[in-house]
Amino acid sequence: MRTSKPITLTLGKQQASIDARLATGAYESASEVVRAALRALDREEAALDEILRAKIQEAIDDPRPSIPADQVFAELRAFHQAFR
Repeated sequence: MRTSKPITLTLGKQQASIDARLATGAYESASEVVRAALRALDREEAALDEILRAKIQEAIDDPRPSIPADQVFAELRAFHQAFR
């Protein structure tokens, strides 16, 4: 039994990208190209998630004292005022 379902896509300018890949023979169908693109997107999103998690953990582990929110917003207001 089929685990996927057929869909229709309107690609616009990206159609040329699929056509070029098919012309090289690297892929046998547009479906293969789209599946490869989605796998690449999944890897990219996973890498970005990993980077963000590391940055958040780095901030959590930062031994410096926290800055009060009032001070942060005051500094941001002053910063923006300087450019007006």
